[in-house]
Amino acid sequence: MTRLQDKVVLVTGAATGIGAAVAERFAAEGAVVVATDVDELGGKTVVERITVAGGRAEFHVQDVVSEDRWRELADQVRATHGRIDVLVNNAGIYIIAPLAETTVEDWNRLMAVNVTGTFLGMKHVVPGMAETGGGAVLNLSSIAGLVGVAGHTLYGASKGAVRTMSKDVAAEYAAANVRVNSVHPTYVKTAMADYGAQTLGTTVDELGPALSPLGRLAGVADVANLLTFLASDEAEYITGSEYNLDGGGSTLLSVG
Repeated sequence: MTRLQDKVVLVTGAATGIGAAVAERFAAEGAVVVATDVDELGGKTVVERITVAGGRAEFHVQDVVSEDRWRELADQVRATHGRIDVLVNNAGIYIIAPLAETTVEDWNRLMAVNVTGTFLGMKHVVPGMAETGGGAVLNLSSIAGLVGVAGHTLYGASKGAVRTMSKDVAAEYAAANVRVNSVHPTYVKTAMADYGAQTLGTTVDELGPALSPLGRLAGVADVANLLTFLASDEAEYITGSEYNLDGGGSTLLSVG
């Protein structure tokens, strides 16, 4: 598997869940993976799994809210590897709360990670991509960025912002051969799904049939499969698009 052979890929939030799965899959496809996270132990563990399997990867501690760290990291990766071919803005947090109980503190904290972190990643990576012939940006949004969900005013607003920013940057940098797309998963079998199920008073096993006619939640491999395609040269004509990864859930209609 060499669909991403020698591409230099930066993946945020790579210590667990979707980020870890994407880092490992991209490395298996031949990429040089730069994995980042605030969780140093988890990130180094992912990198160790990649290198033991014969892949190429390195880990850097990163808080995506820090512009100084984004600037420093982007410069460091370009100095070491010459370029960044793919940016996966995956780092994010999830809060469910009724509108009247959503605090300004929670609003600012979640927006800082989900929206500002994604913005800063694009600000400090995309211009460099343009200078080296192009690249691909994959921004992790959510189905909550496309449809309304009770208790998700805060989270939905953040993921809606990611969706629109992706289109804006896609339009701005298309002529430089930088492609930008957003991916919108339903619940994926990660700690976020565990939290969602607990908050909603159900179980992860019950969420699958309730949310998808396929009868199951997405797995991290389902997300990694789509991102692998979008990062590859097979997707060279795709930009400014949004990819709904909900197992057909948006086709369901509740009545009565």
